Order: sequence, then structure tokens, then C-alpha cells
Amino acid sequence: MNTLNNLLFGVYPYIALSIFLLGSLIRFDRDQYTWKSDSSQLLKAGQLRWGSNLFHIGVLFLLAGHTMGLLTPHFMYEHFISAGNKQLMAMVSGGLAGLLGFIGVSILLHRRLTEPRIRINSKTSDIVLLVLLWLQLALGLATVPLSGQHLDGSMMMKLAGWAQSIVTFQPGAVELLAEAGFIFKLHMFLGMSIFVIFPFTRLVHVWSGFGTLAYLARPYQVVRARRLNVPAGQIQPPRSGAGV
Repeated sequence: MNTLNNLLFGVYPYIALSIFLLGSLIRFDRDQYTWKSDSSQLLKAGQLRWGSNLFHIGVLFLLAGHTMGLLTPHFMYEHFISAGNKQLMAMVSGGLAGLLGFIGVSILLHRRLTEPRIRINSKTSDIVLLVLLWLQLALGLATVPLSGQHLDGSMMMKLAGWAQSIVTFQPGAVELLAEAGFIFKLHMFLGMSIFVIFPFTRLVHVWSGFGTLAYLARPYQVVRARRLNVPAGQIQPPRSGAGV
């Protein structure tokens, strides 16, 4: 069991991050024409609008919350909020965002599986990705009541310690998960696996979404009318009935 834990939570995170970063770079370099979200918005647009908006709102909030919550050192917020209160806030806000994302991905999965025209134009990776996201969000919601058993914030601190040890290449990360439940570990493993398949699916368009933030720093484009150097006497009036 110790060997399996070391492999899944000590070695696998680095494998997942390497594939995530290098795979995305290679795909952008070699297959830019496949770098898109493959939208099917012309079919069942109303269902897509509800599902996509709910999913993106929930998942983007969860992504930001997990990143800041797990990677922010305790000393940076301990003077403002206790670990227990931070965990309670994470349970409430994360639970609501997770529920929105879960409803959204359920709509998207139902739409893709039940609409024949969408189904026939779907890749296997599209369906597999939605199923994995559905399972991941379901597992995330399942961790909320489990977190209620550790309202002192102790488990949250250990999970954050594991994540910070991984990204800073510190030893002893796996030992911090000794008391983590099976649901927590399965949620973490599936999350890392989504990073593994990221470069091979439509998820790569997430990079483009973050890339658009660069436009905020770009100067305005100046557009001037083109002036033709034609003598006034040579300008012909429009013919009768011609559109202007």
C-alpha cells in the first residue's frame, strides 16, 4: 500500500504535470488546426447555452479556488482567517460552484448522448472527457460532507501541504495523505488524470482563454480611412438605381 501511495501521489503528479505542459506545447507547435473547442452550438443551442454557462461558471470558480486554496501558504492568511473558517468557507462556496458545474456538465453530457446529429459528429474523446468531468465533479461534491468531519481545518491543511510540497519538490508529501479518505484520494487521482488527457482533447482551448487576457495590455488599434488621390473632375456619380 505504501508503494502504491508513493506511486500515485508522489510520482504520478510529476508525470501528469509533465504531460500536461509538454503535451500542450507539442500540440500547439504541430497541430494548431486542431486547437479549438469544436463547438456544436448550431444544434440545440438553448440546451448548450444553459449547460455551457453553468459548467464554465462552476468550473472556473473551482479552478481558482483550488489553486489559491491549496497553494497559498498558511502564514499568508492565518492573521485574517483561521484554518477552520477557511475550510467552512471552501465547503460552502465550493459546494455551490460544484453543484453548478455538475448540473452544467450533466446537461452537456445528456445533450451529446441523446441528440443523434451531435452524437454522430462527436469524437470518442469528447464523450470520455465529459464522463470524466462528470465523475470528478460528483466526487468533489462527495468530499463536502466528509470535510464536515474535520471542521478544525486539519485535513485541509494536510491536503494543502501535500500540494505545496509537490510543486516545491519537497520530500514527505505522501505522508501527509496518510489520514485522507478514499474519496479524497480518488478525487485527487482523477483530477491528475484529467491533466494527463488535457493535451489530447478539446480542453486545450483553455489556454486560448487565458491567452486572451493579453489583449487587455495591448494598445488600441488605430484605423484610418483610406484616401484616394483622384482629381475631383474624374469622380463619376453613381448610376441611376445603383446601390450606395
